Amino acid sequence: MATHKAKVAVGFIVCGVLMVFFGVVLTFVRPIIIDDQVVKNTVIDPKNSMSYTMWKDVPVPFFMSVYFFNVLNPQEVLIGEKPMVEQKGPFVYRKRIQKDNITFHDNGTVSYREYRTFYFEPTMSSGNESEVVTIPNMLVLGAAGMMEKLPYAVRLMISATFKTFKEGPFLTKTVGELMWGYDSGLVDFLNKWLPGMLPTKGKFGLFAEFNNSNTGLFTIFTGKDDIRKIHQVDSWNGLTELNYWKTPQCNMINGTAGQMWAPFMTRESTLPFYSPDACRSMELVYQRDGKMQGIPLFRYVAPKTLFANGTDYAPNAGFCPCRQSGLLNVSSCRHNSPVFISHPHFYNADPVLLDFVQGLNPTEEEHGLFIDIHPLTGVPLNVSIRLQLNLFMKTVSGITETGKIADVVMPMIWFQESGYLDGPVLSTFHTNLVVLPAVMEFMQYGFIALGVATIIIASLLHHKFKASYKEWAQGDQDKKEKCGINNAEK
Repeated sequence: MATHKAKVAVGFIVCGVLMVFFGVVLTFVRPIIIDDQVVKNTVIDPKNSMSYTMWKDVPVPFFMSVYFFNVLNPQEVLIGEKPMVEQKGPFVYRKRIQKDNITFHDNGTVSYREYRTFYFEPTMSSGNESEVVTIPNMLVLGAAGMMEKLPYAVRLMISATFKTFKEGPFLTKTVGELMWGYDSGLVDFLNKWLPGMLPTKGKFGLFAEFNNSNTGLFTIFTGKDDIRKIHQVDSWNGLTELNYWKTPQCNMINGTAGQMWAPFMTRESTLPFYSPDACRSMELVYQRDGKMQGIPLFRYVAPKTLFANGTDYAPNAGFCPCRQSGLLNVSSCRHNSPVFISHPHFYNADPVLLDFVQGLNPTEEEHGLFIDIHPLTGVPLNVSIRLQLNLFMKTVSGITETGKIADVVMPMIWFQESGYLDGPVLSTFHTNLVVLPAVMEFMQYGFIALGVATIIIASLLHHKFKASYKEWAQGDQDKKEKCGINNAEK
């Protein structure tokens, strides 16, 4: 009986060894299995239903929140006083994004146009689109800056034209008009006699050209041939480099289209992307680790060098002519209008900019941009892109509308484009990339622990059974010897 139990114990020892072996093998195989699944499910391919749908029709809520800098003292500004502004907003718009004209190519790339449509969300906004604000008139003050070097007589004629169409240096309109356009006799006049001077042929508005529009023809890599190149831009509108800027480096089209990145990111990875609206490539850098509902993430933010001038950061010299650090001069891609992009409230910019405008209060929490990335897949979990539109204003002789305005980079609006994984998409993401890997990890360590425990217990039992068998065998031997002695005596 003891020998049978000992054999059973040996069997359990073998099972324990097999479990430990399986657990150890799973330790090495699990990352390979997960990585293989990540590659299969991130490649841009209609066969990958979930990832392809996420790429084609962004299924998460995306919003654009707009804040206006309402000018409180426009008349005083005209005589050289410091502008005073108050922030009004947010005015929130739901942004619908959809890719169309999708064409796959034999070289592992896919072309598409991404269309965007905005819908006002009154319940998420601080007011409605009928609210009135006062901002600088870009048609007048922007044109004044553009015409500064023209002959004095021409500038007088331009000023007379402004007066004819009753266009002043500041504009008081509703939010809806400023956003999506308003009727202007001056715009109609310029489009008729100077076609191409303005970016729009109809109503003039800050976002008139964005609604119901596309971001151009993107051609990106699908990742089929090399997963490291997935989402990287191969060309934009047929171009592999831009012609807006002064150096080849600044004209490079780098990174992705700004929605997804390659998987298997590390803390040394950066987030390069090309933005048609900013007319340039940009790059975010790792800041810290984090979690979103249990899903691990890396947070990426804009470095201080992003909008630094050429003096403070030499590689940015190609974006000049520059002013203070923290401003990107986009006049070369905005019809030469003196327009600058910055972080909201001049966050991370030269502090001197705050001295020229009253009413600004920059903070990282409210005005810094960030993207939270799931490092294993390269999928953004939470995005908040915040940028500010500024107009450089100054006195231009001959154009009386500029009065005695002191040179100032004047904030007009800032906007935040935000979105995050939520609902069924987040649940699926959490199940596939958190729960299942955790179960596999539990199984691998569970097999090892159970195997080791089985080996130890079975070994102890085997030792015990073996000892019992020896005692029994010794006792039986002694009994036989005693019986033999007794028989001999008889």
